[in-house]
Amino acid sequence: MIVAEAVGRVLAELGAGPVFGVVGSGNFHVTNALRAAGVAFHATRHEGGAATAADACARMSGRVALVSTHQGCGLTNAVTGIGEAAKSRTPLIVLTAESPAADPLNNFRIDQDALAHAVGAVAERVHSPETAVADTVRAYRTALHERRTVVLNLPLDVQAMPAPPLEAVEPVPAPPAPEPDAASVAELAALLADAERPVFIAGRGGRGAAAEIRALADACGALLATSAVAHGLFHGDPWALGISGGFASPLAAELVRDADLVVGWGCALNRWTTRHGKLIGPGARLAQVDLEASAIGAHQPVDVGVVGDAAATARAVLAELGGQRKSGYRSPALRDRIAARARWSAADFRDESTPDLIDPRTLSAELDRILPAERVVSVDSGNFMGYPSAFLDVPDEFGFCFTQAFQSIGLGLATAIGAAIAQPGRLPVAALGDGGFHMAAQELDTAVRLGLPLLVVVYNDAAYGAEVHHFAGDHTTVRFPPTDIAAIGRGFGCAGVTVRTVADLRQVSEWLTGPREKPLVVDAKITDDGGSWWLAEAFHGH
Repeated sequence: MIVAEAVGRVLAELGAGPVFGVVGSGNFHVTNALRAAGVAFHATRHEGGAATAADACARMSGRVALVSTHQGCGLTNAVTGIGEAAKSRTPLIVLTAESPAADPLNNFRIDQDALAHAVGAVAERVHSPETAVADTVRAYRTALHERRTVVLNLPLDVQAMPAPPLEAVEPVPAPPAPEPDAASVAELAALLADAERPVFIAGRGGRGAAAEIRALADACGALLATSAVAHGLFHGDPWALGISGGFASPLAAELVRDADLVVGWGCALNRWTTRHGKLIGPGARLAQVDLEASAIGAHQPVDVGVVGDAAATARAVLAELGGQRKSGYRSPALRDRIAARARWSAADFRDESTPDLIDPRTLSAELDRILPAERVVSVDSGNFMGYPSAFLDVPDEFGFCFTQAFQSIGLGLATAIGAAIAQPGRLPVAALGDGGFHMAAQELDTAVRLGLPLLVVVYNDAAYGAEVHHFAGDHTTVRFPPTDIAAIGRGFGCAGVTVRTVADLRQVSEWLTGPREKPLVVDAKITDDGGSWWLAEAFHGH
């Protein structure tokens, strides 16, 4: 057994995977070792697609996913996806070959450690046959325990060396949930006891803690909201407002703004979730619960910060309240208002569709009506992105995948592929702009080869809409001739339809009722919205 094979076997025994990648000479052996050990491998058409699909799969499955790349250019092709994963603290391992240190003039030679560090990933290396197992286990532990994206360099000369006999690998258990300290718990409980209109906003760190956060909210009368990445966490709760921030409905924004206490549960309370602080009322107090002390108050000054696991903290605060219960923000009249208007609906806009173009709000609302409830929605970046995010309901936090920490367009299609593999029992939906679609269209081939029942909805305004609507002047550089995206989809082996009216969505309904043997690409020709409602707010940071 050579070192490359030992690395693959160790990762398989630890439970890592699946693996996504593009195989070249440098990662041929390690990829096949993973496959031989039972780890599913999914070949993408570009390393960028591999990194993003693996990122999405890890988010939607809770496992440490893998990426496999060739040395040098294979790694650079994946950098945007790696940067997205690193910024999102996705537990991910990038297995990348590396040219030998003894060959500094190799064409593939770059400083791969510096590249990893530059985008926020952790650089690790398999140093020798004798340390290969320990090096690999260390990379896995870092990814799992520290929620980091790790680039594990595999030098070609080391890969090819004989490995010592491989012994059983000790499992790496998930880290224990850190308990909050008693003083912080008491401070948060005191804030909740005084609050009349509390709102809880759960973020990525609140995923998996819905039951505990809900129980505390019930005791103190808090309303519930999420950041975009935790969308769906409180699905079905009568006191849930949906997403807080730029995508919030008018009623949700009003209720968050009128809160006298906002508590972030594993939520950064950043500019997007608070609309640059405008959703925090002038007299509101803030509390924040997070696993890391450095996150407390990083975006908004807080009155109380609690370092601890969200679920463990919610349980401890509930116990500290000692059975006290109050109505807080909740009332029968407000529950009725939330049921009617917490989510965006047709009541919140005037349909501006024409005979040739469909209003993106109407399109999104109709899709929400006809799509099955069991869905996993992945959204690319762009002017359009608020529509699927706000209008498409999702069943839980594993129904919405939002690779937006880097704010790159072009990641949505690969995101949907990774989410589909992680959640095979749900209809995968990719919501893309035409710019992002054209950047990543090659991954339609991946979806076809994998036989995914993927619905790809392209909000097509033949432009980079965010730039068109944000900047005055000559838009020649950001507008494009019309393209037949449905035909492009058919060229890759998908079904393809063009939608200009609500009536055209009948073709989507027919595909939904059929066998869904191949993906469907929907070229939705949308109206010019003059800039979506959330865009002006978002561009304050540009």
